[in-house]
Amino acid sequence: MSIRLKITLWFAAALFIVIAMTYAVILSVSREVIQKTVRDTLLETVENNVDEIEYYKDITGIDLNTETDHFIIYKDGYLEVDDDFLDEVNEVYTALYSSDGTLMYGENPLAMELAGMEFSDSVVRTRTVGGELFYIFDRELTGPGLGGLWLRGVVSELQGNLQMHEISVLSLIILPVILLVAIVGGYLIAGRMLRPINNITETANMIGRGGDLKQRIEVKKGNDELHRLAESFNEMIGRLDAAFEAERQFTSDASHELRTPMSVIMAQCEYSLDETRTQEEYQNALGVIKRQGRKMSRLINDMLDFVRLERHSGCYAMEKTNLSELVSSVCQDMALIGEKGIKLSCIQGDNITACVCPELINRLLTNIISNAYRYGNENGSIKVELSEDENCIRLSVADDGIGISEDEQELIFNRFYQSDSSRSGVGTGLGLAMVKEIASLHGGSVEVNSELGKGSVFTFVLPKKPEQQVK
Repeated sequence: MSIRLKITLWFAAALFIVIAMTYAVILSVSREVIQKTVRDTLLETVENNVDEIEYYKDITGIDLNTETDHFIIYKDGYLEVDDDFLDEVNEVYTALYSSDGTLMYGENPLAMELAGMEFSDSVVRTRTVGGELFYIFDRELTGPGLGGLWLRGVVSELQGNLQMHEISVLSLIILPVILLVAIVGGYLIAGRMLRPINNITETANMIGRGGDLKQRIEVKKGNDELHRLAESFNEMIGRLDAAFEAERQFTSDASHELRTPMSVIMAQCEYSLDETRTQEEYQNALGVIKRQGRKMSRLINDMLDFVRLERHSGCYAMEKTNLSELVSSVCQDMALIGEKGIKLSCIQGDNITACVCPELINRLLTNIISNAYRYGNENGSIKVELSEDENCIRLSVADDGIGISEDEQELIFNRFYQSDSSRSGVGTGLGLAMVKEIASLHGGSVEVNSELGKGSVFTFVLPKKPEQQVK
């Protein structure tokens, strides 16, 4: 079953239980209320009829032909029963009795069954007749000439049962309708709530069929769990798209970079094998092949190193390292290059330490210095400086070379990018990209400040961990 159907069924089951309990409560409470109402009606009817009976000593002045009231001979006079006297109302029967139990006026369906039952003033009593429960209420009349007279009211419990039956039937009609409407509404609401999941499924299927990672899940504004799930999927798809694009670009760039040396090698091989050549020509061809092979080997090694860095697949153990000693050692080695007559100097603070991977920091500094040599001016200078403050450690490499234009300062960290104005054909275009990855792996960043014709400054900024910060 679908999640939508499961939610609807669970909701319907819970609602059915609630409605069943509600029905039981309605019947229970209604029965109590209705039975109380029946007794109250009995009392009210009898009490109202008390005022409808009067005693007259003489009725000679009354025109009996036009009178609507009833007159009953009682003792030495007459009883007037007002025409408002109710023999029966709402199944409540009221009758007038003498104290000896003689029925004088009205109607009592239990006259025979209640014969001999003593009167009890203002007390509700019960009597079961033929399996049916009746409520009985007696009221003694007081006043001139009314002594020895009683009103007896009788009502059946079934009167309340009839009302209960009506309530029960009405409930059995209304409550199922409410249940049905609620289930349909719940099904529709569940579908609306789960729409982002359907969109996720459709988008995933479209991506699976067409491989188009540009697809996104379309959801309306919202902040519930499903909307956040859809947004997370969109972010994940976006990252996958960026990763695949980066892989495509990497493959394309690698193919482009390898194509040139491979073409040169193939051309030299064909040239050498095309016809017999002199020993000098063979040596020249082998020299070209050797140089291009080294270039390819260096490029392949750099690509492998870069991929390991980017995917964090290498074993780069972080350890507490004396950066002052590491930087000094690297600078001493790099100063021996002496390329283009460039002089390398180093300034570093004492005992600057951090938890880093020494191998990677060595690689980072070596790449930046090599870059400075490559694009530096004849007899120029390179200045390496290591410093720290309470928040971070800074490692900068400054040169007085050709510089980098402002438009290219963000591009130089891209893979295989080399400035057209400074291309020397020596580098692989991965050095600064590796520097950026190494900095990111350590939680730091690389900044560049450069101006054409005046040189460049590359700065590796490594934030200190809380325990390293100076209080």
